[in-house]
Amino acid sequence: MKHMSKYFAGLLLLSVASSCSLKKEPYSAIQDDQILNDPSKWPAATAGNYALLKEESFTRNYFQMGEFPSDDVALSGTSTDPLMYSYNYGLLTNQGNALQLWRMGYKAINGVNRLLEVMPQDSTAAVNQMIGENLFIRAFVHWSLVRTFGRPYTQSPETNLGVPVITKYDITAMPKRNTVKEVYAQVVADLKKGKDLMDNSNTNSYASKDAASALLARVYLYMGKNDSARIYADSVILSDKRALVATGDLSGYYTKSNENNRETIFAIHHTLQDDRTWNSIGSMYYMSPGGMGYGEMYASESFRTLIQKHPEDVRNSFIQVVYEKDDDGNDVIDPATGKKKVAERNGVPKWYILKYSNQDNVPTLSSPVVLRLAEMYLIRAEAEAKLGQSAAALADVNIIRTRAGLSGNALFSSSNMQGYSNVLDVVLDERRLELAFETHRSFDLYRNNRNVYRNYPGIQTNPQTISYTDSRVVHFIPEQEILLDPNLVQNPIN
Repeated sequence: MKHMSKYFAGLLLLSVASSCSLKKEPYSAIQDDQILNDPSKWPAATAGNYALLKEESFTRNYFQMGEFPSDDVALSGTSTDPLMYSYNYGLLTNQGNALQLWRMGYKAINGVNRLLEVMPQDSTAAVNQMIGENLFIRAFVHWSLVRTFGRPYTQSPETNLGVPVITKYDITAMPKRNTVKEVYAQVVADLKKGKDLMDNSNTNSYASKDAASALLARVYLYMGKNDSARIYADSVILSDKRALVATGDLSGYYTKSNENNRETIFAIHHTLQDDRTWNSIGSMYYMSPGGMGYGEMYASESFRTLIQKHPEDVRNSFIQVVYEKDDDGNDVIDPATGKKKVAERNGVPKWYILKYSNQDNVPTLSSPVVLRLAEMYLIRAEAEAKLGQSAAALADVNIIRTRAGLSGNALFSSSNMQGYSNVLDVVLDERRLELAFETHRSFDLYRNNRNVYRNYPGIQTNPQTISYTDSRVVHFIPEQEILLDPNLVQNPIN
């Protein structure tokens, strides 16, 4: 009932916003003063801020701009969608998806700021909970923007520019870009305060104490603060609210809304009326038998080589091969191998990605997962590896591999490193397998001073290497925003 009341309240707030003709320009998330000054409407206003995260301009771009620069995907043809420039690193100063993410992100931040201005802390437990949730939203959006437009924290965060930190509503403000270090400091501060104000009574469609701790674990890992990352990841792992999905249920994990799933910590919940159809995240990854979806971005050859080392790995079910058909609809047999021939598009083998499709049997519907328990084990494992605790790191990796259906020699030990030279490489490849297509891979490489290397079919120059020092690892600040705010400084062009 809590979810339903918040959900419909969010719709109410959005209808109010639409009637006020809110523009999609930065710093313009003006909410009705009658709502802001009436405490009974604050739950609706909070739900409205969540709803801004659900907007296509934020959700689709967060997941696609975060994933497409990785080596886990292969784009099979040119596209009029600006996602192509995120994929091939041909970034533009007027790139449409970057502008959408920026503007919707700051609209959400300012929606939060308006509400935080009127809610008195410690007046009631319910108000504290709402303050904490809004702080989580503000932290998550600032972090999402700084990882897109600012260089990795491990590269001179004191001098590299991030994004403007906005904590007060001011429609006339012309803010400068804060440094990466300053943005991360605000994110950490918001999450710590939010964690202390929240409990764990929410479903995973909303922020909670565990969600704040989980995002803190991720943020600290990105900062290279491994002790803190381990501590916060451990606190979530030990929470009585959390448990990994059973091996037998793993293949169906992404096809359900998962609101009460104990592995999911925070997801952007979508119902049937939220289905983005052709503009959904999954439309680029999958085409249904009925022809819904573009199905033009596939699992890369290098990713498939890694996952297919162990055919018994349940995570193989998250990619789906497409076979070539003859005119009668029969599978075409390759005479050279005697096996069914994999279909191709422009020379790129068709391997659909299924993590954003078929929720409740709707081809383009999904509730994309932002934080889940499996990531916490892998954050802890990476932190342990960097702290020299190799046995503990391998034990955490093995928890994830065992859940994936692996056993025996497929598990790691100090005497069975399966060809790896160090434990960190083991952890990073396990992150690649477990968190594939969830916007982690390229960030994992760059923050660890490693390159993206593509030596497989796709529209990119082949082979393509993007160095972790390359200017193209971050998107340009949208030039439309620089025209509106001349205090903004552009990222290096080359």
